[in-house]
Amino acid sequence: MATKRSTKASPPTRGYPDLHEHLAKLEAAGLLVRVDRPINKDTEMHPLVRWQFRGGIAERDRKAFLFTNVTDSKGRKYDIPVVVGAVAANREIYRMGMGCELDKIDAVWNHAATHPIKPRIVTEAPCQEIVIMGDELNEPGKGLDGIPVPISTPGWDNAPYTTLSQYITRDPETGVQNMGNYRGQVKGQRRLGMNPSLELRPGIYVHWEKARARGEKLPAAVVLGAPPCISFTSAQKLPEDVDEFEVAGGLVGAPINLVRAKTVDLLVPAEAEIVIEGYIDTEFLEPEAPFGESHGHVNLQEYNAFMDITCITRRRDAVLTSIISQVTPSESSVMKRVSMEPLFLTHLRRTLGIQGVKRVVMHEPLTNLRKVIALIMDRKTPTTEIWRALYGAAALHRAAGKYVIAVNEDIDPDNADALLWAMSYRANAAIDIEILKHRDQGHGPRSKRNGGQDASVLIDATLKEDFPPISLPKREYMEKAKLIWEELGLPPLRPESPWYGYSLGEWPAELDVTAERAVAGDYFITGDEIALRRRSDVGMNTEVRDVVDKVSRKKSAKKKNKSKKKKAAKSESA
Repeated sequence: MATKRSTKASPPTRGYPDLHEHLAKLEAAGLLVRVDRPINKDTEMHPLVRWQFRGGIAERDRKAFLFTNVTDSKGRKYDIPVVVGAVAANREIYRMGMGCELDKIDAVWNHAATHPIKPRIVTEAPCQEIVIMGDELNEPGKGLDGIPVPISTPGWDNAPYTTLSQYITRDPETGVQNMGNYRGQVKGQRRLGMNPSLELRPGIYVHWEKARARGEKLPAAVVLGAPPCISFTSAQKLPEDVDEFEVAGGLVGAPINLVRAKTVDLLVPAEAEIVIEGYIDTEFLEPEAPFGESHGHVNLQEYNAFMDITCITRRRDAVLTSIISQVTPSESSVMKRVSMEPLFLTHLRRTLGIQGVKRVVMHEPLTNLRKVIALIMDRKTPTTEIWRALYGAAALHRAAGKYVIAVNEDIDPDNADALLWAMSYRANAAIDIEILKHRDQGHGPRSKRNGGQDASVLIDATLKEDFPPISLPKREYMEKAKLIWEELGLPPLRPESPWYGYSLGEWPAELDVTAERAVAGDYFITGDEIALRRRSDVGMNTEVRDVVDKVSRKKSAKKKNKSKKKKAAKSESA
């Protein structure tokens, strides 16, 4: 048990929920599972929660898991509970943390970015109810060994890693703080590794470079558990000169409470659960990883920075937050997807002015959002605007858009089968596909092929002409059949688009008549009419529409000739 260094302070006033209030709301809504039996954080915790992402559980049925009896492989017991899935196991949990409806998230983020609120500095804070510093950090249970950080990918990871960990640093030149979410390898009692994913151009790397040029170590603070608004903001890709705490304030419409760290010149969230303070070395790098990454592969060892710890502070009732990342879908991908899709849509519709874009959908399962992006286009959008949208989506984020596919509104972009269907029948590979070369490989295993460069494939899989209807029963027949299905007590249905037939433009009115006759049982009438249209001058598989078109053209030509003859006769008589 860590030594208590301060008496319980009166909590500062605030206009936003902390993590404890958020968990209480989740529990009241039936979205939190309490696990009171012993759970080994090194071998059992993440695999247990992982099953709801890889076990055929619908997203809406995923929940947060609160582990109150945490142990490890050495039999140690921890006095800090761990919660997994509390930030974004599904969209409903994310929405509750944001405090708004899902369809308002775009507006809330845009308002927060344009109306930031400066934080409030307080002198006493819950996150400093317990303070451990100096040589006391070397005592058993009082350094990093006292924090129940889980192993995310047992069997591959080389250590426990913090996952929902917000690294806070300050620009040595401008003084502006930056906060980003990066993993942290537990390397020792007082040493924490880090991997800032340089392909995403994180602000902390800019700060590290500046500190290194000055021959100084970089002061840092790592937050483990924070009010939801802070966790969400840390995952956003904001400009390096923007203080994320101001944007977090804009999200909730109230200033975020910050308190000065104990041993570094930084401001940290007053309502944080745990704060690790220290200095990031700028002279040496050391190996970090393996670690199961969100791109679906194990990230092998790289040289990365490390942090020497000078202080750990925490709440008395601290709860450690950990997120499921690795293979998508995951908590990490839900958290990014819900906020990134609106940002792409805003870029295309407002910045580039392409009004034909109706939605932007980032493919989540296995591909980790960034690689496959679908643009839902209005059917009337000109071809030039479709291509401008494809190029615009590929250009917004340097690590996103390896495959950008434009489709129409009848295609379900969340269904990879539907995307492949549109690509198969609505895109001509000779004229509807472009390759955008000289792109960064982005987030994922680093191939040495092509000098480490990759490319984007842009595909226009929209309808360019009228097509026949989708060959499924019309909606009214499918809906009636569904009622019978349910009446028979058969397993619950989860309709996948398309689940009924609809017209794609090529459907003459006369064929509607014959279809109505068919369901009424009068199809012999149609048979009699068909017999009257027999021909001996056409080949097998000749489309009727082609013959009708030829007949129509002949009739039209005859009418024109007659008209010309009449005009000629009139002119002669005149």
